[in-house]
This record gives sequence, C-alpha cells and structure tokens, in this order.
Amino acid sequence: MRRSYRSKKSRNINSNRFQQQLIRAILVVGSLILLIIFFFGDHGLYQLYQLRSEKAKIQSTISFLREKKQLLEEEKTKLNNDPKYIEQLARERYRMAKKGEKVFKVIEKDSK
Repeated sequence: MRRSYRSKKSRNINSNRFQQQLIRAILVVGSLILLIIFFFGDHGLYQLYQLRSEKAKIQSTISFLREKKQLLEEEKTKLNNDPKYIEQLARERYRMAKKGEKVFKVIEKDSK
C-alpha cells in the first residue's frame, strides 16, 4: 500500500508540474502573440509611427504649397495691376527694350 500511495503521489506531483509548465507555456505564447499584434498589427505602434511620419511630411508639403500659392497670388496681382513690374519682367526675361535703347548680352568666360 505504501508503494502505491507513493507512486500515486509522485504521479500527482508530476502531473501538477506538467500542468504548471503547460500553463506557463500557454501564457508565454499568448503574451508573445499579443505583443506582436500590439506592435505590428493593423493599428499597432509601428503602423502608428509610420502614419505620424507620413502626416508630418504631408503637413510640411501643405505648408510649402501654401507659401508658394501666396507668392503666385502676389505675382498675379502685380501682373494685373503694376505696369512697371511688367516692364521690368519684359526687360529681364525677354531682353526687350524701348525705342532707342540697346540691349547688351554679357557672355561669361568658362572658368576652366
């Protein structure tokens, strides 16, 4: 009887150890799965980081385009209302001159 009692007791101890190890393994695997989902899932931290950096790039592009739009609006206003500005552009960009004026073209030497 003693022998069977001890063997049952040792089986119970081994069974309890196995159950504890199984529970630990399940908890570890479950925790790893949750961490992977938390960091790399559709709404995970990595995705959040990517979206924030993309948002920052888009906001800087928007800011740049707003400044460019403002400059173009100012130039449009000058072109519609300022004859002196139009004359200046015609002289600088298109080498135009009034009657009696001479236009000189400066040729730079190569710096070789």
